[in-house]
Amino acid sequence: MEEFRRARRRAIQDPVQVVDTMTDTVIGQLSNLSETGMLLIATTPLVEDGLYQLRFNLRGAPHQNGYSNSAPIEVGAHLLWQDDTSTPGQTWSGFRFITMLESELQQLRHWLESGHGKPI
Repeated sequence: MEEFRRARRRAIQDPVQVVDTMTDTVIGQLSNLSETGMLLIATTPLVEDGLYQLRFNLRGAPHQNGYSNSAPIEVGAHLLWQDDTSTPGQTWSGFRFITMLESELQQLRHWLESGHGKPI
């Protein structure tokens, strides 16, 4: 069975922590990313079908007038599904982005197009 997605995804090669901005706590690590959503390896319990405000930093993404090692991107995201990993206390968590500033979307697009991460 061949999978079809509208947006190309890239696997995250270096660890990228994801922070819940409402609690200012790390909830997990990015596994893969597209301009419309992400796969998170969650290390804290998440609410099924919940809405979240999340922040993560992508190395090499453009930031304002140049490039930065740490360009924060903040997104409103909807948790679509969860599945247990083989590691106790972790879940695969699929999110769809619902809000993002245009400037951050441009950063994300540039990161995705510039060869960062491994194509999936």
